[in-house]
Amino acid sequence: MSRTRSTTVLLVRRDGKVCMASDGQVTQGDTVVKRGAGKVRRAGKGNVLVGFAGGAADGLALFTRLEAKLEEFGGNLERSVIELAKDWRTDRAMRQLQALMIVADVRQSFFVSGNGDLMQPDDDGLLAIGSGGNFALAAARALLRHTDLPAREVVESAMKIAADICIYSNDRLTIEEL
Repeated sequence: MSRTRSTTVLLVRRDGKVCMASDGQVTQGDTVVKRGAGKVRRAGKGNVLVGFAGGAADGLALFTRLEAKLEEFGGNLERSVIELAKDWRTDRAMRQLQALMIVADVRQSFFVSGNGDLMQPDDDGLLAIGSGGNFALAAARALLRHTDLPAREVVESAMKIAADICIYSNDRLTIEEL
């Protein structure tokens, strides 16, 4: 079976705004099988942004679990992602899920993985995942340091730069803001 490649998801915080974007490309081996997939969604009654990279079905399964945790813990994002990370690491079925997630609300952002990784961004407020994540992260970091662009424009520009470099990413963006 062909290996399904990852994607690019980028989160930027600036001036009280939170913006997350993903590209739309899905590849299998050396073939683009979809150009307009949505990999960023809202959860927690619209107050939480979730972006995922990796297996689409696995990402959606994790999204559903996160929504349940947000409901269980009254919308407390930090508690919800901690419990999700614990379950993901210890639950036999969940350990098989092959995806990474970025989760954010207006106050906090988290990177979550099945290895039990749960990290918050550095002071620059940036997080990126996927095969084009490092390209998008580097572009966003430069844009934040050298321009006054708002969060959404930083995300759009950085994602386009990543799409120009990473063959597993494209410029059909899904963008959500808080």
